[in-house]
Amino acid sequence: MSDIRRVFLIILDSCGCGYEPDAELFGDVGANTLASIRKSPKFHCPNMERLGLFHIDGFSPEASDDWQGVPEGVYGRLQEKSMGKDTTVGHWEIAGVISPTPLPTYPDGFPDSVIREFEEKTGRKVICNKPYSGTEVIKDYGEEHMKTGALIVYTSADSVFQIAANEAIVPVEELYRYCRIAREMLRGEHGVGRVIARPFEGADRDSFKRTPRRHDFSLEPPKVTMLDVLQAHGLASIGIGKIRDIFAGRGIDEQYTTPTVSNADGMEKTTALLPADFKGLAFVNLVETDMTYGHRRDIDGYANAISEFDRWLGGFLQEMHEDDVVMITADHGCDPGFKGTDHTREYIPFLAWGKKLKQNVDLGTRVGFTDIAKTVLEIFDLDEPEIPGKSFEKEIVS
Repeated sequence: MSDIRRVFLIILDSCGCGYEPDAELFGDVGANTLASIRKSPKFHCPNMERLGLFHIDGFSPEASDDWQGVPEGVYGRLQEKSMGKDTTVGHWEIAGVISPTPLPTYPDGFPDSVIREFEEKTGRKVICNKPYSGTEVIKDYGEEHMKTGALIVYTSADSVFQIAANEAIVPVEELYRYCRIAREMLRGEHGVGRVIARPFEGADRDSFKRTPRRHDFSLEPPKVTMLDVLQAHGLASIGIGKIRDIFAGRGIDEQYTTPTVSNADGMEKTTALLPADFKGLAFVNLVETDMTYGHRRDIDGYANAISEFDRWLGGFLQEMHEDDVVMITADHGCDPGFKGTDHTREYIPFLAWGKKLKQNVDLGTRVGFTDIAKTVLEIFDLDEPEIPGKSFEKEIVS
């Protein structure tokens, strides 16, 4: 049994590191989120490079990089087993649940029967009902929504049912209620991964902007996760950012758990956990890389957001306790240098550091994000036969 007391598992949302062998099935051959942002003049990540970021398979340190030398951390990449490339299945697999069947998507919009039932149960009409960019949909339908009170329902390449409404027309709590209605409806055949509230503000298409009061209503994972196991054994299972939403609240402790409004907010709340007295896991999602920059194909914005995280990480590493470990990974790709605006089927990078861990450990390429869950559980001397995968705890703990 290791004497590690706390693991901080941080998800840099969508920061994939190269297209996977089956990327052709997803139309993503050639995608590489990390490679795209590495080329930006805004990219400056000496702390992650020092841990081994560009010693991961598929990369190599270059003379222009911020750091040269022997990596001080654990590094590698993992290939997804689930049939998907979205937030829900990515996080579920990291937590120990493989999704062999894709969650339903709606490239032509939702069936009339679903929309009619939703209209009847909410008492509001629906407009749009097609795949759309979240920022463009409010420009194109926001004014009609404000005139009629109809809800803007849209989707994407992901398994999502998104509802946009102006806060001046539909108060946020009422929008959340509509999302709960949709969540209750959308099960079985139409069991989308997430129903998402997308509130916005402004008086016209030129001033509309989304507010930070987004809220996700997810399906519960179909099997046991590492969060359930930790909680069942009396260890902390803390969620920062949208972690609680992704797991529908299951296996997440209420103490310390909190949503966030930005990456900066998420990093601040993670730092605030350092003096807290707990043993277990702090599971953190930093979403702006995906939501704000990846989907908008903003290479410099994405690179800058990762660089801001790296600056924060430098201070966090210095303040970590003797028995703390930090793990940094992603949940899928969203290459800002690739075609379209959707997620991309990519490997995820993995970095880890702590005073109880070995240095310069190359994990190579591992198949299955679930290896992370198995490793976290073994660090706490736990195992769950229902969770597939292979722990690398013995390879990395001193």
